[in-house]
Amino acid sequence: MILTVSSIILLSLFSLVTSDYAVISVSNGGRWGNWGRIEWCPEGYVAKGFSLKAERKQGDGDDTAVNAISLNCVPHSKSYSAITITSLQGRWGTWTDYSYCSNGYLISFSLNVEPPQGNGDDTAVNNIKFRCSDGSVKEGVGLPWGTYGEWSSSCNYGICGILTKVEEVQGRGDDTALNDIQMSCCRAE
Repeated sequence: MILTVSSIILLSLFSLVTSDYAVISVSNGGRWGNWGRIEWCPEGYVAKGFSLKAERKQGDGDDTAVNAISLNCVPHSKSYSAITITSLQGRWGTWTDYSYCSNGYLISFSLNVEPPQGNGDDTAVNNIKFRCSDGSVKEGVGLPWGTYGEWSSSCNYGICGILTKVEEVQGRGDDTALNDIQMSCCRAE
């Protein structure tokens, strides 16, 4: 394939533009569901905290565990006119209180995911941990099933976007709700 100089320049520019917002992910996300739409903190904001929408244990009923994650975005300037963002979410559960980085902002994450249970009751995402730019780790108030996988890559300037993969309601079938997450990094200012 022969590329002209203008084609090479165009491809180089495309690469530069799309690399402005790096996407971080983990490899242990659940296999069910569809990806929602990415939601962004406003320009100049960064995610400092998070909340989980989690369903309590259902006993003999169908468990779904974590149904959604919400990010709390604040301006880099440190004033606290916070904005909350969330991507696609499952329908069950209640929101937990927000957990915040004391000093700094969210830079990476690790998911606690339960593997498929065969004929048993499946859940997928059960909890999440975030690493803060000050080195501290904040863990959500999720459920105990599953195990944590590896940490995602880190965002140098913090996390600014969230994209979630959620299984739609299965009716009489086995619901899992939130299955996977991707985060987008902030650009350098």
